[in-house]
This record gives sequence, C-alpha cells and structure tokens, in this order.
Amino acid sequence: MGKVDKASNKSQDIKGKAKEAVGKATNNRKLENKGKADQSKAALKNLGEDAKDAISKVKKNTQKDS
Repeated sequence: MGKVDKASNKSQDIKGKAKEAVGKATNNRKLENKGKADQSKAALKNLGEDAKDAISKVKKNTQKDS
C-alpha cells in the first residue's frame, strides 16, 4: 500500500470518528451516521489496498519461481 493512500485512509477514518463523536455529543444522528460512513469507506479502501498488495506479492513470487 502506498504511503499516501495509507495516510489518506487514516485521515478519513479519523475525520469519521470525529464526526461520529460530535454527532453523538450534539444528538445529531445525521452527522453521527456520516461519521460512521466515512469510517466504513476508509476501511473498504484499506481492504482494497491490502488486496492489491497481496496480488503484487503473488505476482512477484510466481515470477521468481519461473
């Protein structure tokens, strides 16, 4: 996973946690749900990056064996 992508995903996760906390504190369900959605998006992006990394490792290993 690229460092920039990782930092971006972490930033989105932190912003989501902040939105969720503010939403809970102010009893604003819409903001709370937006925060949860941001966290979910960041998690999905991380999964996608992890999958790309795994595929790259498999490709490298198969090329070494050839």
